[in-house]
Amino acid sequence: MGSIHQPNLPVIEFSAKQSNATSSSWATKCVEVTRALEEYGCFILTYDGVSQEQHDAIFLASQELFDLPSEVKVLVTSDTPSFGYDAKYPVIPLYEALCIENATTKHGVERIRKLLWPSGKDSFSENVLMYTNAIGELYRTVTRMIGKSYGVEEHYEPLLESSSYVLKLIKYKSPQGNDRKMGIVPHTDKSFVSILHQNEVKGLEIKTKDGEWIEVDPSPSSFLVIAGDACMAWTNGKIEPSCHRVMMQGNTDRYSLGLFTFIRDLKVETPQELVDENHPQQYKAFDHYKYLHYHATDGLKLKFPLKSYCGI
Repeated sequence: MGSIHQPNLPVIEFSAKQSNATSSSWATKCVEVTRALEEYGCFILTYDGVSQEQHDAIFLASQELFDLPSEVKVLVTSDTPSFGYDAKYPVIPLYEALCIENATTKHGVERIRKLLWPSGKDSFSENVLMYTNAIGELYRTVTRMIGKSYGVEEHYEPLLESSSYVLKLIKYKSPQGNDRKMGIVPHTDKSFVSILHQNEVKGLEIKTKDGEWIEVDPSPSSFLVIAGDACMAWTNGKIEPSCHRVMMQGNTDRYSLGLFTFIRDLKVETPQELVDENHPQQYKAFDHYKYLHYHATDGLKLKFPLKSYCGI
């Protein structure tokens, strides 16, 4: 029998020094990033801008947060669906998540810290802010690269100025044993772009356009950049979000972090440069936060919620 070909996700290397538009490799990297997103809806980014110490500190902070009693964690609430504390879904019993809105700002992080540790825990805020600001910089770089590749540079600055950042801390309880259990159901992200980072426990899988599942190997310096629904609308369908899931196995809990970006106070609108007779406009301009509310109610059961919300 011949061996089964296991596809690999594209791996793109970023260095904190290089991630500016003046470096010689910039134009090549822009094409590389955009092609990976067009082909897979995601790519693995190896990045030296988060040190091993920062990696360890943020995952320790996450562990301490999930060790808090449930009655403390439920104090974190939000007006936006699933932006508070999320747990106890019968269909995914291993999953637990807590979101920090405005996660690149001291005010946003301190609001959550005061709810969880009223008597203080400054190290939590410091570690979160150091991490979110490093990853926020990555998001801005990737968005500029997409804009550069498509020749729509003037459109990405307003987009970046209107981006809000949500840090989602996620814990998947171990299923205790060798049976594979669902950590989170297959889904696409509703964000503009998501950047995921995991501890050393495997489980994250990406679905290719051919329907195969690829397991993502975790490492402290690797991040998974995933296009969300809003990125698909902005690029007029050139980039489609990747479907992903988490499958758990073994006796070790899995911790993961996601920095999700959403567009606030500006409609997500396809630049006219990306529309022509061969590529007619696919989506009407829409309010990203209203879409999140729609998805949490009417759109939850739909296969293509964005299409039914604002498709043309």
